[in-house]
Amino acid sequence: MWYIPKLYLETTVFNFYYAEKDSKKKEDTHKLFDAIKKGKYEVYTSWFVQNEIARDTPEKYKKMQELLEKYAQKTVSFNKEASTLAEIYIKNQIIPLKYRTDALHIATATVNNLDFVISFNFGHIVKPKTMIGTGFANLHDGYRQIGLSTPTEVIEYDCY
Repeated sequence: MWYIPKLYLETTVFNFYYAEKDSKKKEDTHKLFDAIKKGKYEVYTSWFVQNEIARDTPEKYKKMQELLEKYAQKTVSFNKEASTLAEIYIKNQIIPLKYRTDALHIATATVNNLDFVISFNFGHIVKPKTMIGTGFANLHDGYRQIGLSTPTEVIEYDCY
């Protein structure tokens, strides 16, 4: 493979890996982790993800932390640059202030030059308004656009 995409796994991906009931999202999340295990993707996470999974039940936190440690090869750093970019997303009403952490996920992945934020957060991350808005904001401020996708989209794209 000539290029290995760099994925930032947002908190919901770790949650759906251990979803209570079988679902398409759980199944697709498992397929994504299988592809990661085969070396198809380079995986990153951040302190924000680690902080969010720590809020779950102790049992689920332990499982998700083990999954994170096993598959997330690198933790990207949060810095002033990411904070500033997240504030631009909020100021331009791309992401509401109440969901600042969602803006920080995208901004942190952007300033660290990753290719995709992978998430099942359809409220503030994987939705057209956010994709278009962050894309314009990134380009305006000298960054490249990054993909905001679900595990389903990534594994289906890779099938072709």
